[in-house]
Amino acid sequence: MTQTPHVVIVGGGFGGLNAALRLRRARVRVTLIDRRNVHLFQPLLYQVATGGLSPGDIVSPLRWILRRQRNTRVWLADVSRLDPSARTLHLADGTAVGYDTIVVATGVGNHYFGHDEWEERAPSLKTIEDAIEIRRRVLLAFEAAERETDREARKALLTFLVVGAGPTGVELAGTLSELARDTLRHDFRAIDTTAAQILLVEGLDRVLPDYPASLSEKCMRSLERLGVTVRTGTIVTEVADEWVEIENGGRTDRIPARTVLWAAGVRGSRLGYAIVTATGAELDKVGRVIVEPDLTVPGHPEIFVIGDLANFSHQGKEPLPGLAPVAMQQGRYVAKAIQKRLRGKPVEPFRYRDRGQLATIGRAAAVADLKGFRFSGYPAWLLWLFVHLMYLVEFQNRILVLIQWAWLYFTRNRGARIITEMHAPADSTDS
Repeated sequence: MTQTPHVVIVGGGFGGLNAALRLRRARVRVTLIDRRNVHLFQPLLYQVATGGLSPGDIVSPLRWILRRQRNTRVWLADVSRLDPSARTLHLADGTAVGYDTIVVATGVGNHYFGHDEWEERAPSLKTIEDAIEIRRRVLLAFEAAERETDREARKALLTFLVVGAGPTGVELAGTLSELARDTLRHDFRAIDTTAAQILLVEGLDRVLPDYPASLSEKCMRSLERLGVTVRTGTIVTEVADEWVEIENGGRTDRIPARTVLWAAGVRGSRLGYAIVTATGAELDKVGRVIVEPDLTVPGHPEIFVIGDLANFSHQGKEPLPGLAPVAMQQGRYVAKAIQKRLRGKPVEPFRYRDRGQLATIGRAAAVADLKGFRFSGYPAWLLWLFVHLMYLVEFQNRILVLIQWAWLYFTRNRGARIITEMHAPADSTDS
């Protein structure tokens, strides 16, 4: 009797989860492995970081999502390496898992361009923990400014610098400005929160550099209306506890700022390097695995790499962007390819269907590029709301997020403004 083929999926993000869901009726055994027990909707992390949503609003338990798939099991584990010759995956706890096909969808991490020491001072936004830490730092800055009597020190506390003007940086900067100007304006007595300075720094010559220039210009004007100061063509050269050093055109400035948020650059996950070591595949300059037209590793048709970790350069001059729609389409493609192989049918190369890009700047402000049809403002914002609601996996999350957004729109109040401690004292007790 032939054993049922075993498909191992590493990563429960957009790519891995979509692959698992599309294999629900396939004659395979599926094991989904992730370090987290939840699927995280990363595009809305910035709203957790600014108190607009709670963490539970944008996560869904993987076991709950896949509870009706009898051919699928979920493991909470960390992967250390893989052995292609034995078709075995090794976990950090020493467990070995055999596979017939493996789908690697572990995404990317943060890239500090050779300055990893900046990570502690300038957190990025990739995980729930990152979002909670950013929220903590931002709210504590206002609390500290309320008690600060020195004018210059108070100004530094109320200066927030965001590095990187891609979608995440733009969303963070715009929302921080709304937080200071609308939500907190009546909460404090000694400070004027509307005087908070939000700086957005971008190394390239415009914000949203992957978008058409016309939309970048509209985004810039929307940010300026929100009071965000944008500095393009500017790079960060040093991040200290109380200041940031930036350089533009050979000129160096030191900006007193206590809160620095990082939204610039990504780097492939650790498993990408493990794949290269085991297979001889190549990485691009940011650590993504260069894949074949069918998303497999060269010379290893049993290893698929999808999502942000994959450098797919077979459709245009540049690799596909690290967007949720790309990962979702790749996940569905891989599931279909696996089933075609089992039936002995040929597998066509992957082809991404680009339906456009959306980015929000703030309240009733967004930009949209839909197959050359470009618009901005309120219509783009409504479209952004609808698309992001539909991308949320669970119906419950859609309802919760919709209610929170409606409350925020009409009251301008961000209800999840919780300051958490990084490390609670070992002897702490309830009072």
